[in-house]
Amino acid sequence: MRGLVALFLVLAAAPVAAQTVVVSEEPEAVSLTVYRGEKYGGQAIDPNWPTGYALVTETRTLTIPVGESVIRFEGVAEGMFPESAIVTGLPKGVKEKNRDARLLSPLGLVDAYLKRQVIITRTERATGKTREFPAMITSAPGGAVILQTSDGYEALHCTGLPERMAFAQIPEKLSAKPTLSVITQSDKPVTAKVTLTYMAAGFDWEANYIAQVQNRGSDGKGKVDLFAWLTLANGGNQSFTNANTMAIAGKPNRENNGPQVKPTGGSLELKCWPNQRTHEVPYSLGYFPAPPPPPPAPAAYMDEESDSIVVTAQRMRGEYLASYSPVAVVVAEQENLGDLKLYRIPEPVTVNAKGQKQVAMLVKPGAAFTHHYSASVENYGAQSEPMTLMLRGKNTTDKGLGLPMPQGQVMVFENSEYGPLLTGETTLKDRAVGEDVEIAVGTSVDVRMKVTPQSEKADNQRWEIKVTNARNTPVNIEVEIPYELRGKSKAVTKISGVPTWKTTVAGNDSATLSYDIKLERD
Repeated sequence: MRGLVALFLVLAAAPVAAQTVVVSEEPEAVSLTVYRGEKYGGQAIDPNWPTGYALVTETRTLTIPVGESVIRFEGVAEGMFPESAIVTGLPKGVKEKNRDARLLSPLGLVDAYLKRQVIITRTERATGKTREFPAMITSAPGGAVILQTSDGYEALHCTGLPERMAFAQIPEKLSAKPTLSVITQSDKPVTAKVTLTYMAAGFDWEANYIAQVQNRGSDGKGKVDLFAWLTLANGGNQSFTNANTMAIAGKPNRENNGPQVKPTGGSLELKCWPNQRTHEVPYSLGYFPAPPPPPPAPAAYMDEESDSIVVTAQRMRGEYLASYSPVAVVVAEQENLGDLKLYRIPEPVTVNAKGQKQVAMLVKPGAAFTHHYSASVENYGAQSEPMTLMLRGKNTTDKGLGLPMPQGQVMVFENSEYGPLLTGETTLKDRAVGEDVEIAVGTSVDVRMKVTPQSEKADNQRWEIKVTNARNTPVNIEVEIPYELRGKSKAVTKISGVPTWKTTVAGNDSATLSYDIKLERD
């Protein structure tokens, strides 16, 4: 019995092995695969917090000691989904993992010191003397930090005197960077190459198209130089340097686990209501909008012939701008990934924190497109209204395209004596190889349409469409009639299952079509 007691005492007195903290070095290699967020109505990327996500893979070399260790992966994406993190390359795997979401920052310190004491140092303007006194942070609503002192309650930086706030120490578990920590075990010292893979919110990408229309023929046929940027967005505070970067087009089957909580942190934005009258408050305080800035001064250049300074808003014009086209140095390479499409940037790039990166995604000069004016009778009445100019092409190789075209914003330019001018902005939906590509350029006051009722019987209504063309050249038109028609007309054909009137209207002329709609009576 005494032996058992002695053995118990020895075991109880044995010290528990302490955990060794290992802070990982900067990643040696980074891979970033970005998935698109939902774009309702074709809106652009949200610059504050993008709605997509990314798969991040980092490789780091670590020296792991004997025993149990805590490995801290600092600088991970702040939108990390910790449940998705996978760590490989450790001698005995991972026993436990934790995400440190509280960041070291002015806002993070105030939040961590809520209901705790701090030291306020205040300088008297008249004497220049400073004095220190304790204060307690009682609350920190947006725009103010409320302190409790021996004199009562006051707001930080609202006394009119220079002051600063000091903290006794950095609170525990307040990290300078978003951090993932894991606990592991090793029987011997080892240097291991560890791979960390995880999903993270706060990323997005989109395609941005530039369509420059070349001169078109009287038959509506022409060429379009089509160029597209691949725009990547990183909404977090962590940069990814020299990352092997890819973008995925399509919608993977992924369940929504709700909004990801962003780590606490950031700067303090303190505001005090001023004592002056409103006209005495400086605009720099941010309470009243500043007057609009003056327009920028026009650029100046030296006239080569007269050696005089000439002020102009734009010197570049004529043939120089008429030949404008983006020049692609690096073009993303398209690959298949199951039913999805993958766009790989062929060389490592840096995706900066709170920034965007653009590389060329599609370069297709001289693609074949036709021009026509489009409308639907549902949207027109007895008043003459403009029709919409459309560009239509076929996404095939023989027509100059033949590549998957992801959804994105389109800017359409046409040539003029002053160079390319913006004529329209629209949204392009996802277009697979072999599908029609249609781009709405904008409405035209020269080509107009009206729809008027003619007669009505028990089982049908007769309507008339009239299109007028004020241009000097003929135009092709397509008018959708999304109803069940009575009788057949050679002028009406079906496009994508919708009866459509297709014809050519001569210059400075008009064209009409009468049609009957079947009525169903109860």
